[in-house]
Amino acid sequence: MSPADRAPVTALAAVIGSPIGHSRSPSIMRAAFAATGLPWEFAALEVGPGEAAAAVDALRTLRLRGYSVTMPLKTEVMSAVDRLTPSAEVLRAVNCIAWDGDDLVGHNTDGAGFVDSLGRHGMALDDGPTVVVGAGGAARAIIDALARAGSPEIIVVNRSRDRAEAAVSLAGAVGRVGSFADVPDARLVVNATSVGMAHTAGHDAVAVPIGLLGSHHTVADIVYNPLRTPLLAAAEAAGASTVDGLGMLVCQAARAFTLWTGLEAPIAAMTTAARHTL
Repeated sequence: MSPADRAPVTALAAVIGSPIGHSRSPSIMRAAFAATGLPWEFAALEVGPGEAAAAVDALRTLRLRGYSVTMPLKTEVMSAVDRLTPSAEVLRAVNCIAWDGDDLVGHNTDGAGFVDSLGRHGMALDDGPTVVVGAGGAARAIIDALARAGSPEIIVVNRSRDRAEAAVSLAGAVGRVGSFADVPDARLVVNATSVGMAHTAGHDAVAVPIGLLGSHHTVADIVYNPLRTPLLAAAEAAGASTVDGLGMLVCQAARAFTLWTGLEAPIAAMTTAARHTL
């Protein structure tokens, strides 16, 4: 009998990382368990650098149902699981660990969660080019997922050309490094940086020149605090459709929920819980 099939005394999943007190995962996941009637618990566990392997061993020994993984462990846990999904392997980052039979599998649900959030807003990725601003971890996950989902052209804009080239390589033949001059011809524009985030030096800045935005655009921002960032406010004023960062946060968690439970995630309940944490 596999660990996934054995019923533990307490069905427990958790988020691991450090610092962990700020994590919104417990509120979101507890709401999901309650909405689906699962008698599961969800914990936030402080696990620091160098402790990832021990934490994964504990998952095995205690037959926990799975982990969400946050900083600074997303790379460190890779060597502790049995295998990786293609996205986790190419991104060199794991944000979810789930059982598959006797194996613990490292997943990366960030980019797929972003694509899911676009789908919930009725965004068709084959409508035209996408401009992604940024080349960090979130941008890389989004670029990888957009390419896997069939986006016809992905243009990466970043201050460092070297980092942009590394990120755009994830898109394969449909990717290229570009500039803000590509924005007017794009269909989707994504801010995958922290510009516009509350309580930071750039909280009142916009990641894309406002004058380039128009009514034909869908503008997505991964920042979710505040929900209505300066970029999204400017995009709305220009007549563009907008997608806030809460969708990616919830949808990546929804994918983890389904991996652990085999059930369809209760997106509405999870979204409400996520809003209450802001």
